[in-house]
Amino acid sequence: MTGETNEAIAAPARFALPSRILHWLMAPMVIAQLLIGVTMIASLSYYPLLLAIHRPLGVLILAFAVVRLVNRLTHRLPPFLATMSRVERRIASWSEYLLYALLLIQPLIGWAMLSAARFPIILVGPLHLPGIAPHNINVYAVLRECHSVGAFLLFATFTAHVCAVLFHTLVLRDRLIDRMAVWPTKSASPQQDVTQA
Repeated sequence: MTGETNEAIAAPARFALPSRILHWLMAPMVIAQLLIGVTMIASLSYYPLLLAIHRPLGVLILAFAVVRLVNRLTHRLPPFLATMSRVERRIASWSEYLLYALLLIQPLIGWAMLSAARFPIILVGPLHLPGIAPHNINVYAVLRECHSVGAFLLFATFTAHVCAVLFHTLVLRDRLIDRMAVWPTKSASPQQDVTQA
C-alpha cells in the first residue's frame, strides 16, 4: 500500500463527541468490573472488599449503558471503512448490539439476584437500591447462574471487540480506532463507504 493510500484512509469520520466521551469513560469501568469478577472468584480473602466495589460499579455501568443507548439512538453513526468487508460489517454491528444488551442485562440480573437473596445493594453510605425480585432462594440460584453465564459472554464479546480494533490498528493500519478517538488525529480525506448497516 502506497503512502498516498495510507494517507487517504488515515482519518475516518468520527462518532459524535458525546459517543466518544461515553465510550472512553465506560471502557475502564467494564475492564475493572471484569477483573474484579475474576479476582472475587480466585481470592476469597479480598472478596468482601471487592464485592463492596462490584455492586455500586455495576449500577454505575447500568446507568452509563442507558445513557449510551439513548445517545446511540439519537446520533447518526459514521460510515464503515472501505477496508471492512460486508461480513465484517455485519459482525461489527451485531457484536455492538450484543455488547449493549449485555451491559444492560448483566447489571439488572445482578440486581435481581441480590434482591432475591435480600442482600442490600449499597451505593454510598445509607443510600440503598430497592429490591426488584421476590425473596426466593430458587430464584436467586437461577439468577446467579445467569449472572455467571452473562459474565463469560461479556468477557468474550469485549475481548473480541478489542482484538478486532487491534487487528485493524496494527495489521491493516486503516486507523479504525480514529472513529472513536478523543485525541488529535491526522487530517486527511477519508476513504469510506457511505452505508452503515
